[in-house]
Amino acid sequence: MNELIKNENNDIMGIYQKSENILNDVQSIIETSQRQAYHAVDAILVQRNWLIGYRIAEEELQGEGRAEYGLNVIKELSKELTGKYGKGFTKTNLYNFYSFYRYFPEIFHTPCGKSVRMLSWSHYRCLIQVKDEEARNWYEKEAYEQTWSVRTLQRNINTQYYYRLLQSQNKEPVQQEMNEKTSAFQTDKLEFIKNPVIAEFLGLSSNIDLTETELEASIISNIQKFLMELGKGYAFVARQQHIKTEKEDYFIDLVFYNYILKCFVLIDLKTDKITHQDVGQMDMYIRMYDERKKSADDNPTLGIVLCTETDEDIARYSILHGNEQLFASKYKLYLPTEEELRNEIETQKTLFYLQQQENSR
Repeated sequence: MNELIKNENNDIMGIYQKSENILNDVQSIIETSQRQAYHAVDAILVQRNWLIGYRIAEEELQGEGRAEYGLNVIKELSKELTGKYGKGFTKTNLYNFYSFYRYFPEIFHTPCGKSVRMLSWSHYRCLIQVKDEEARNWYEKEAYEQTWSVRTLQRNINTQYYYRLLQSQNKEPVQQEMNEKTSAFQTDKLEFIKNPVIAEFLGLSSNIDLTETELEASIISNIQKFLMELGKGYAFVARQQHIKTEKEDYFIDLVFYNYILKCFVLIDLKTDKITHQDVGQMDMYIRMYDERKKSADDNPTLGIVLCTETDEDIARYSILHGNEQLFASKYKLYLPTEEELRNEIETQKTLFYLQQQENSR
């Protein structure tokens, strides 16, 4: 391997400028230090993940480049590393590291000694979703030069921004719409606060678990108020409703009854990325609720799984049996949209973390 590029010096001593207001100066020093510390840790995280991906790729070559050999390596590594270091080394994460190296093999090489642009690991995790090399390189360049936040980058990838620009004769309206849609993301005060990936990297997961529990309770409280304020026929039934089987106890975060739709609405909140297990659990809740709570006159129970980690998976609606098109159309009229749920969750996350900051001062 060639020599790795050293990060540019971000010494806060060279950034500090004295003003006439000591409070403003000290606040600036503290906040600048926090940002620099975050960026320094994230830069090391990017290097670590690239090196892990490089080592997995090198191991794969020993199996003559066979994909199944590489998958077995990842599976065994995940088992061993998770046992020692925790959940940051799932098979999905290790495969992301491997993909990172494969898509960006030259990112740390320095043939001419020049510095290279460097994004955060969260940015690269978005970029490896893009299989088209030209599009991926374009998104990387724009994210760096336009200082896109992670959420801005993810939205632009999801909405095919690169291809829409490419096909547009008049690009200005497309660019203007993108800037308007992502303006809130670009001023998000949480961009560098409470990042679970960084906390996990530093071995602070146990502290974050408490924060996530508090965050979940805060969001659930406000989602309850949010749905009641929609004025679309919601009646509150229960919070953390207990459902017991012969072997297990289950607790549903929120239960409502919609008297217009004549059905129960179950809500489950996840502070991690949504999984098939989460959707499967909600389907189980729906079946149990239809069997034990629903009357003959009620329509099929509806379940909503909310997730706070990724925009694309922010909500998953589950309707099992009896979901004729008539009911599906009615549900759309009286349920909050994914955009409404996303905005509410992001608002509550912002308020929660800002309150945490205030309390810690």
